[in-house]
Amino acid sequence: MKIPFIDGHNDTLMNFENDVQPFFSGTKSGHIDWPRGVNAGFAAGFFAVFCPNPDTDPLPVAYKTDKGYEKPLPPCLKYEYACRYTNKVVARFLQLEKQSKGRFKIARTIQDLDQAIAGEHMAGILHIEGAEGIDEDLNMLHVLYEAGLRSVGPVWSRANIFAEGVPYRFPSTPDTGPGLTENGKKLVEECNHLGIMVDLSHLNEKGFWDVATISRDPLVATHSNAHKICPVTRNLTDKQIDAIGDSNGLIGVTYSINPNMVTADGGNNEGALLSEITKHIHYIADRIGIDHVSLGSDFDGTRVPKAMKDVSGVPKLIALLRKEGWSEEEVEKIAYKNWIRVLKETWKK
Repeated sequence: MKIPFIDGHNDTLMNFENDVQPFFSGTKSGHIDWPRGVNAGFAAGFFAVFCPNPDTDPLPVAYKTDKGYEKPLPPCLKYEYACRYTNKVVARFLQLEKQSKGRFKIARTIQDLDQAIAGEHMAGILHIEGAEGIDEDLNMLHVLYEAGLRSVGPVWSRANIFAEGVPYRFPSTPDTGPGLTENGKKLVEECNHLGIMVDLSHLNEKGFWDVATISRDPLVATHSNAHKICPVTRNLTDKQIDAIGDSNGLIGVTYSINPNMVTADGGNNEGALLSEITKHIHYIADRIGIDHVSLGSDFDGTRVPKAMKDVSGVPKLIALLRKEGWSEEEVEKIAYKNWIRVLKETWKK
């Protein structure tokens, strides 16, 4: 039986320039579009606004080390460029709703998500991945909130005025740099005030603990896995996982295999099995409970296993969870109920 799901992270907005109609008519490339999403049960997802570095590859060439690899942090972005780019992609997101003929709705409230789960429309949660387009006075945060912003990741894997992200490094802990700046602390506080979820994915360990100290809301990592299984900087240590559970928070398990956040060897592995993704779900659920794990693909922002292929592969993942012994109620929690619970507590509306 196909059940609806909410996905914690995608970069699908980066696939379209001026014309968003291919999203609705269907594309031959990418991981998500409306036809494939509807057929798979994709009820809602976090649609990320990400600013690439203008003159360089956002993921520099990896340097091999004795045991793995390291990718240095890209340079910081200038605010003027990041603000313009952010506005351009947010406008693209607004056009998805405007041109959808009722098929796609920006999720501003829990009611919008409930309607999506009921099949009334597909819902998009506007997410900022790296807050370079937000000024230190946080004026843009308020503007973006009115446009529909409901989730902010202070950093991608580079530094900005708010914090520093982790470099892609394997094997390594996520303890790679300093914590939140004073601007970063103010950003978290204002997100709490407005009802914007703070995403811990890409943040280094000191920044993680700063958010845990400051935030009044559940701690959430939208697309991260268990460091114990795959010891890459982007994954969460057991202590971080425990803190998320203690806060009644949530971890969206990612399917990313380039960079590889799934398998123990850390190498790019398109042959990874879906069971290697569910291994992270089991690990997190066994450690902090079934209420604190969900899905966070990173579709259109990474490579995924061939067994997954694209959004059409998610029902296979859900079927595997059933086969591995999860009850229907537990599968529904992983698929969408946990996201609804956390967002209801965070958005406060």
